[in-house]
Amino acid sequence: MSTTAAPDPSRRNDAVRRAILTAAIDLVGEVGYPKLTIERIAKSAGVGKQTIYRWWPSKGALFFDAFLTLAGDGEAAALPDTGDLAADLKLVLTATVEELNDPRFDQAMRALHTEIVLDQAIAADYATRLDKPMREIKKARLLTAQQAGQLAEDVDLEVAVDLIWGPILNRWLHRTAPLTGEYARQVVDAALRGLRS
Repeated sequence: MSTTAAPDPSRRNDAVRRAILTAAIDLVGEVGYPKLTIERIAKSAGVGKQTIYRWWPSKGALFFDAFLTLAGDGEAAALPDTGDLAADLKLVLTATVEELNDPRFDQAMRALHTEIVLDQAIAADYATRLDKPMREIKKARLLTAQQAGQLAEDVDLEVAVDLIWGPILNRWLHRTAPLTGEYARQVVDAALRGLRS
């Protein structure tokens, strides 16, 4: 009597899904987002187009999932909290700058921004699955600082998040000047001067 286990279709599907998502990210780096097609992704992943369309309604939806995979899909549960808000924010923003300067992440993030601008469904998905959870993590760290008296009691934490992270994303998006760790540290110092008690 054979003891061979039956194949697990969910495991196979998981491997296929990962192959598709990886192919999408890799191809953006090779050919750029405008030339990224479902056909190219399918060929690179070794699957049929119908497999992709069964799981994703569009290239943009597929790419958003691929981006989340690249970004770690919400791995971070909290920002560092050493008790020194300035040091913690400088650490986080410097790491953000390094990510945005990484060619693989840069290409993927720019592609995602294109889709957010062009597709309301993806913009809503982005807001729900990535932007809102990340904003809550950022606000939680700022709230701790506010409760410790490191930020003024009347500071609107939504506005504070925009003041701290906004300049980094703006400089990266518009390529107006080099995006450096030094710039990130200057942004933190300037923002905190206005946000402290």
